[in-house]
Amino acid sequence: MLNAYIFWYNEIVKKKRITVKGESYMLKYNVRGENIEVTDALRSYVEKRLNKLEKYFELSQDVIAHVNLKVYRDHSAKVEVTILLPYLVLRAEETTDDMYRSIDFVSEKLERQIKKYKTRVNRKSREKGLHDFFVEAPEEEEKKPAKFDIVRNKRVSLKPMDPEEAILQMDMLGHDFFVFQDAETNGTSVVYRRNDGRYGLIETNE
Repeated sequence: MLNAYIFWYNEIVKKKRITVKGESYMLKYNVRGENIEVTDALRSYVEKRLNKLEKYFELSQDVIAHVNLKVYRDHSAKVEVTILLPYLVLRAEETTDDMYRSIDFVSEKLERQIKKYKTRVNRKSREKGLHDFFVEAPEEEEKKPAKFDIVRNKRVSLKPMDPEEAILQMDMLGHDFFVFQDAETNGTSVVYRRNDGRYGLIETNE
């Protein structure tokens, strides 16, 4: 059985202390492996790549980067990184034929996300009376961030149905997601097509 070969490794690894505005906070890493042993060399490489993101963070409390390393039967290597900040989640994943290459790509993807959205995220945070999430150079703060262009506004009537029917409707329409009213809970839910070809379900608390 496949489960007999699954090796889970779950450890809080390197703790990096960052000083912000006279106070010191910890950047921690939680690394786990699925179907792969997290060796010292692999763990050190994860730390090395993600440590390059530290310069962008304006931390006000300890932050943990959750890193999941997974190897599939075809030997492809997937890396998922989730960084939980107050009121904000950074997430990226990448799959290649080499674990180290996947780590490189996911680190670069996270850095692109931060560079692209940090000014916009900071402005929204200030509007809500929160602190900045990211460090910005003075010239970056002066730039007015580009607006999200909403090119179409569509109003829909939600029909009661179960998730399986919603998936069928989505596939028939050729869409990547479908919003519906769950017939069992009466709440608003969303089914969507994942990158691996399978389906996901988002449920609300309504």
